[in-house]
Parts: sequence; structure tokens; C-alpha cells
Amino acid sequence: MAMWIQAQQLQGDALHQMQALYGQHFPIEVRHYLAQWIESQLWDSVELDNPAEETKAKRLLDNLVAELQKKAQVQGGEDGFLLKIKLGHYASQLKSTYDRCPLELVRCIKHILQSEQRLVQEATNASSGSGGQAMDTLSQRHQQINQAFEELRLATQETENELRKLQQSQEYFIIQYQENMRIQAQLSSLSSLPPTERTQRETTLQSKRATVEAWLAREASTLQKYRLDLAEQHQKTLGLLRKQQTVILDEELIQWKRRQQLAGNGGPNEGGLDVLQSWCEKLADLIWQNRQQIRRCEHLTQQLPLPGPMVELLSKLNADITDIISALVTSTFIIEKQPPQVLKTQTKFAATVRLLVGGKLNVHMNPPQVKAVIVSEQQAKALLKNESTHSESSGEILNNNCVMEYHQATGTLSAHFRNMSLKRIKRSDRRGAESVTEEKFTVLFESQFSIGGNELVFHVKTLSLPVVVIVHGSQDNNATATVLWDNAFAEPGRVPFIVPEKVLWPQLCEALDMKYKAEMHSGRGLSDDNLVFLAQKAFSSSSNNSEDYRNMTISWAQFNRESLPGRNFTFWQWFDGVVELMKKHLKPHWNDGAILGFVNKQQAQDMLMSKPNGTFLLRFSDSEIGGITIAWVAENPNKSGERLVWNLLPYTTKDFSIRSLADRISDLNHLLYLYPDRPKDEVFAKYYTPPLSKAVDGYVKPQIKQVVPEFTTPNPEPSAGATVFMDQTASPSVTHPNNFGVYPPMADGMLDPDGDFDLEDTMDVARHVEELLRRPMANQWNSQQS
Repeated sequence: MAMWIQAQQLQGDALHQMQALYGQHFPIEVRHYLAQWIESQLWDSVELDNPAEETKAKRLLDNLVAELQKKAQVQGGEDGFLLKIKLGHYASQLKSTYDRCPLELVRCIKHILQSEQRLVQEATNASSGSGGQAMDTLSQRHQQINQAFEELRLATQETENELRKLQQSQEYFIIQYQENMRIQAQLSSLSSLPPTERTQRETTLQSKRATVEAWLAREASTLQKYRLDLAEQHQKTLGLLRKQQTVILDEELIQWKRRQQLAGNGGPNEGGLDVLQSWCEKLADLIWQNRQQIRRCEHLTQQLPLPGPMVELLSKLNADITDIISALVTSTFIIEKQPPQVLKTQTKFAATVRLLVGGKLNVHMNPPQVKAVIVSEQQAKALLKNESTHSESSGEILNNNCVMEYHQATGTLSAHFRNMSLKRIKRSDRRGAESVTEEKFTVLFESQFSIGGNELVFHVKTLSLPVVVIVHGSQDNNATATVLWDNAFAEPGRVPFIVPEKVLWPQLCEALDMKYKAEMHSGRGLSDDNLVFLAQKAFSSSSNNSEDYRNMTISWAQFNRESLPGRNFTFWQWFDGVVELMKKHLKPHWNDGAILGFVNKQQAQDMLMSKPNGTFLLRFSDSEIGGITIAWVAENPNKSGERLVWNLLPYTTKDFSIRSLADRISDLNHLLYLYPDRPKDEVFAKYYTPPLSKAVDGYVKPQIKQVVPEFTTPNPEPSAGATVFMDQTASPSVTHPNNFGVYPPMADGMLDPDGDFDLEDTMDVARHVEELLRRPMANQWNSQQS
């Protein structure tokens, strides 16, 4: 309800804009009387482009109608009686309007709430600015655009007034011209009169004709001046329109597209499209008004031809205004929701295109159809150079035709492609070392429609962001690298799809940090120390000074074409493996600050050796993609008084799908403190799996636990009937392998105080668990249960 209270305090143009959001599609009285309920609902949780969400939207509609009916019933008194009838009527009206399309109600209310929030925010910024505080850049820019629109509105109104004056003057001129013709006709008819009368009448008519002709001569000159002045005013207005259109299309819209592109790398949601549409619609309205004025000037000129350059001037003005509106229409055919940039064949995907000026120009009166085709990089270049008049395709997209729909509640004209699928792809010859996951395509959307009663016909096209086509999930990693590099470093207005071969290291750091933050869904991104670690890995360097890397450049080949020294994977493949592991299993621990992660083995050893025994930390594996290991400091069991740092075999996604990190840490009793000095239960206890329930129907549920043999402390024999866990048994080195299905003795190679593990020489914990689950219980255990 807080938003509605602030919205009611808006003034001037902002108040008018807020009021214009409401109407028959959603009465303002409903917003007022159900303000608290409306603002408490999770409208954003409904995906408008997903038909499966219709049930959720229908429930919201039914609840809204029920709330209205409830509000109507509690009204009393004379005034309350009228309000009761009105609210009941609105309940029936909303039910009737949206019962078959409940998603449209959600779209309508989301649009209203977002618009109110924007108007309130702009008003707040303006208010703080007038109080002596500097307004933010966004607010200042919006204010400048709105001031320019007001200037254009006044200029258009002035030319409209001048045009009416010109029309009135011309109409009076024509009347006087007709009067002069009538006098001329009378003079011609005097020959039939007697000489005396003829002379007298002729003198009078000649005098009258001379007066009228003198007036006509003066007025013709005045009309010509009016026309020239009006043409000059229109020329100035067109200049202002061009300037405003350049700001909106070449700056604001391009910035929105750039934000949309960065959103593909995890940047903030692009937003602001409704504001852009409102500006584009204002532009369309003003351009169309001026075009109509110029057309009326042409009509007046044809009605009364006068000597001078007016015909050429008006022809030039008409051509210029047509160019302006053509640029507006073709530029505002945009992709609101991009297709996935890593596109797998035979997989359903969606996209949405929108014509920002469609509602204002009444394009929806004859809804156009939009077609989608996939084209190669070379075909995209030819299209932009106008070298190709027809759209050749590099593949086959199913369900690639869609009719644009007009949503009255939001005033948007858009086409929602919900069930497209790329059936096949035709690849071009690759260049040099380029792999299939470096080849870029784009989805071309095109349509044709007319405005002004078929007066102007437009063929519009727009290209999606670059798309990498894959046929198997194993290609996703490398395809994502291509997309990330393109999104991060593409220049506005580039030739498709040129990107720099090298970039400064800090530029790549910004892209990696953006991606990492987005996947972790938190503000904790990559620290300076993390970025130094990544620089050391990327450049095979040992420097710990971030300044040493500030002016260094990294190439695409270093990023994801050449393997890291001594490894069979690239820098990006390693980093993406970390991101996937964290995203799927370790996100809460990263956000809690429990995972250092970007620490090499030597750094971990230096950090832990100064801490008490049992101190441990979590770091990403250097030798394995998507691996994380536990390093801890403890006594050397083979040499009294010597302390060592041990590194556990790295865990991967497979391990955490069996047992979580928190439970694994809980299992290992020799781990006491998370670096630097936090008790482990203080950090991880809230993530431990609750204890198992008691036996049900005579069955005891088994529990998986992990054990590190060298660090397992033997416990006394358990009492009869007690639950036995792996870490309560004697070390596997002294326990008979058949007892309780405990792991067989592990080789000393499982623990390596000096380096990472060779995965080919040993088995990880997950594989031991799999063996355990497949292994039949020992006869001794079965006999005890029976």
C-alpha cells in the first residue's frame, strides 16, 4: 500500500501519466480499495510467456474478484450503497474480461505497478534535486528528454496554429478572388446596357475591381510569406525531431540493447523498456502530426498555386519526415526476450519481439505476422549491407511464424514465440583453429505491415544476439565461452560479429566477476585476491601484485583455445567448472564466506601451518575441473612432533550428489576449525542433515558417512543393538573388511601432503560409496538382523 500512498501524491504531468494507466481494463477504484492486497501479491513470480502459468494467474484473478466482492459487502450508509454497487460491478467486469486470459490481468497489473514505481522514483529524484542535492545521471537525462518533448509539443502546436491561420487566410483569398471574377463577369456583361448607364456602372465596377485586385496582389504576397515561414518552422521542428530521435534511438535504445547483452553474462536486468516505448510513442505521435501538417500544406498549395519554391520545399519536407518516421518504425522493431545464446538442436526455446510504436500507429488494426529464421554470420553481414534482398536460412526452425498481439492493458504490440525448435543447422567452413563452438549464428525476425491506410509500407528486420548452436550438452562449456566473450567485448554498431582478439586483463576480470555474482545470486563476487589467483593461472605467473596484471592483455586463445600448462583443459573450462560446482552445490557456503576457493596449494600450506592442528580450509582443485578439496593441518602420524598440511582427494558434483559438503565435514572429526579460527559447527551446523529416525516396521535405515582412515580414532565396541556408523568403527587398516560392509583398507596414496591426487591411480569417495551400495551385506550382519 506504501506505493499507492506515494502515487497519490504525484503532481502535474506525473499525476496525469499515473491516471492514464487506468481505464476499463483496470479501474482506478480497484487499485485504490485493494491497494494493500494488490501490492502484497507475487505478480513477478508469474512467467507471462509460459502457458503453464495460466493456472497461477487464474488463481490470482479469482482471489482479486473475491477480495472485491468482500470489500463491496462491508460498505454501508447511503454513499456506501453506491460504492457497493460499483465495486460489485467491477468484480463482474474483471471476471468477464480476464476469465479466458488471466495472464493478461497479471501483465496489466505488473505494468501498472512498475510504471507507478518509476513515476514515484522520478518524482523523488526531482524533489531531492530541488532541495539542493544533485540528481542522479539517469534522472537528469530523463528530465532533459522530457523537456525536449515539451519543446517539440509547443513547436508542433505553434505550426498547427499557423497552419490554421494560413488556411483561413487562403480561404478568404479565394472568396475575394471569386469576387474579382464576379466583377470581371459583370464588366463583360455591360455591353448590353445603354451608354450612359454602362459608363456609370463600368466606372464603379472598374474602381471596385482595382481595389480587389490590389488587395489580392498584397494578400498573395502575404500568403506566400506565410507559406515560406511555415515551411521554415517545419524545417526547424524536423531538426528538433531528428535530434530527439537520435537521443532516443542512438543513445537510449542502444544502451538498453547493451544492457540486454550484458544481462546474458549475468548483468542486471535491462529494464526500462516501457519508458523507451513511451518516448518512442511520443516521437511517433509528434512525427505523424507534423507529417499531416505538411500534407495539408501541400493540399493548400495545390488548391491555390502561387509563384515561388513552395512545391519543392514541401516535397523536400515530406521526404524528410517520411525518412524520420521510417527510421523510427524500423529501429523500434526489437527483441524483448532474446532466444538462448547457446542453442541446442531439437530443444524447445522461446523469444519475444515487440514493436514499440505499434499501438500508437494502430498497426494492430491489421496484425502483422513475424517470421523467424536462423542465419550465419556471413548472411547477417550481407543483410546489414543490403547485399541480400531475401532471407537465406542456415537451418530449419519449427513453429517459426507468429502473429503480433496487442495488449490493451499495457499498450504493447508483440509476438511471443513460445515453442520454437531448431531442427537442423547448416555449418559453414571453419577458419583455422576455430571449432564448431566458436561459430556464431543469429535468429533473424522479420515482418511487413502498413500504416496510414496502406499509405506507408514497412519491411522490418531485427537480429538476435549471436547464437552458438550445439548438438550435445558436452559442448555447452565452450559455447558459453564464445557467448561470454562476445557479450562482454562487442562494440556498438559492429560488423557481425566482430570482437577483439585481445582485451585488457581488468576487462576480462569485470566479465568474470559479473558472471560469478549472477550465478551465486549474491553481492559476494570475486575479490582482488581471487582475481590475482586467476591472473596467476591465466598467465602462468607467480606475482601476487595485482598492479602487475593491470596493463596485461589476454587473448581469446589464452582464454579458451590453448590448454593451461601441464593440463588438458583451458582457463575458461577450469573457471566454468568452478562456477558450475558452486552454483549446484556450494552456493550457500560461498555466500557465508566459508569457502576461500581461489587459493593454491602452497598458499594453503603457508596459511595453515601457523594455525592449531585441526584447522582447515576449502580450496578449488588445480588439477581437476569442478573440484574442491579440504586442506588441513595435523600431526604426522608416522613421525612424532612433525606437523603437515594434508589435502583430501577433490570432491566433484558427483560426490555432492551423494553426500553434502556440510555432512562430509561433520563426518571428519579431525577437522575442528574453519580457517582462520571459526569452530566448524558454528559455520556448517545449520546445513547438517538431521539425524535419522528410529526403525520403522522392524527395518533400520542405513546411513552413509565418509571416513579418512589415517585420521579415524578407534572407539570402544558399541553396545548391543546400537547404531554403528563408519567413523565409530576401528580404522579400516585393522578392521576385517567383511564387518559391517566397511571400506577395504585404503592405500597411503589416498592422502598426499605434497600434491593433488592422480585420479587414474586411486578411487574417490563417491566410487567407494557406489561400491558400498552395490556390495551385499556380510553374512555376519545378516545373521544378527535375523
